[in-house]
Amino acid sequence: MTSPNDQPATTHLDRSDSRLRSAVGIKGLTQQFLDRVRSGELGLLPVAIGLLVIATVFSILNPVFLAPNNLVNLLFDAAAIGFIALGIVCVLLLGEIDLSVGSMSGLASALIGVLWVRSGLPLGIAIIGALTAGALVGLLYGILRNRFGMPSFVATLAGLLTLLGLQLYLLGPTGSINLPFSSPLVRFGQLMVMPAWLSHLFGLLPGTLMVVLGYMSHKGRKAANLSSDGLGLLMFKALVFTIAIQYATYYLNLGRGVPWMFGMFVLFVVLMHYALTRTQWGRFIYAIGGNVEAARRAGIKVERIRTSAFVMCSMLATTGGILSASRLASSSQQAGTADVNLNAIAAAVIGGTSLFGGRGTAWAALFGVLVIQAISNGLTLLNLSSSLRYMITGGVLAIAVIVDSMARQSRANHGRS
Repeated sequence: MTSPNDQPATTHLDRSDSRLRSAVGIKGLTQQFLDRVRSGELGLLPVAIGLLVIATVFSILNPVFLAPNNLVNLLFDAAAIGFIALGIVCVLLLGEIDLSVGSMSGLASALIGVLWVRSGLPLGIAIIGALTAGALVGLLYGILRNRFGMPSFVATLAGLLTLLGLQLYLLGPTGSINLPFSSPLVRFGQLMVMPAWLSHLFGLLPGTLMVVLGYMSHKGRKAANLSSDGLGLLMFKALVFTIAIQYATYYLNLGRGVPWMFGMFVLFVVLMHYALTRTQWGRFIYAIGGNVEAARRAGIKVERIRTSAFVMCSMLATTGGILSASRLASSSQQAGTADVNLNAIAAAVIGGTSLFGGRGTAWAALFGVLVIQAISNGLTLLNLSSSLRYMITGGVLAIAVIVDSMARQSRANHGRS
């Protein structure tokens, strides 16, 4: 799956793609794949290689790493950070950044504890209150960026400190609020898994959407006399993807099963992918990230789109904070601090979202967070210190940025050839 800006830019490239698509069978698909890699269109290849290497190394060092129940726990932990990373993808596509997502998730956790446990409000009202706070914070960032020209790096860095202070103030001297273990929220974050049959049924959804959306794109491009990937390649990719998901689902069901929390995260990824690739809002996001001045001259309301992205990012960070509280069964001063910012931003970048804007997909949050959480989980099983986890995660992030920069240079050279 590609973003709207992943289109051949010249007639020369169109002719090249047409020749490649004329080849049939596995040889033709392989040749097309290799041509895209040479042109800098790496897609999810670096993430797939990274996950394979991580799984191989950690399973050798500790066979428990690939045990079904350990992978189930990994998915439980990945969902909360994944929601935050999904919001980061939205702002990175614009060439912006939000450094306060960790503090926003911590504040959301505190709001759940204060509104629900201390004040006695219904859980639904507490969740709505936390999401409203997240939307207001994102709106404020949009105003600071659009009306006052404050760089998002500075605005969100100030927000990081402010939200952290507000979190500490709300929690008070005790520093933590325990959530009821028997509550639906805590059970959702710790225990609830899908029935096996339902998890396999949901596992068909991504591949089905790939086929439906890909066919619609193919049909539309053919009607406009534009080059398009062949339907054979589309079906092949969807089939491989579906087989992989079904096997992973089967393996997880050998243990506790697929967590509902992770399933909800995947659903949000699918919805965000649709929004980014099939709606006007998504096309505007990519256009602004590619060239903000050109987008402005084309009549796109840059300020409005930018504000909506900040609001979306903060609300998704709030969702991640609520899920984190459900996972830990508490609201504490440690929520949202430490490596939450690092992991969320690293997940988006490692998954293939460019720091320079205009390139990336919602799937980056899913696959990137799997890499980050696999590293964290594997190092925990080896009883290694958190300092080593920080260094390894930082190294992986640096490699991801280098790969992104090299891919940009390769695309630029390929476009000039």
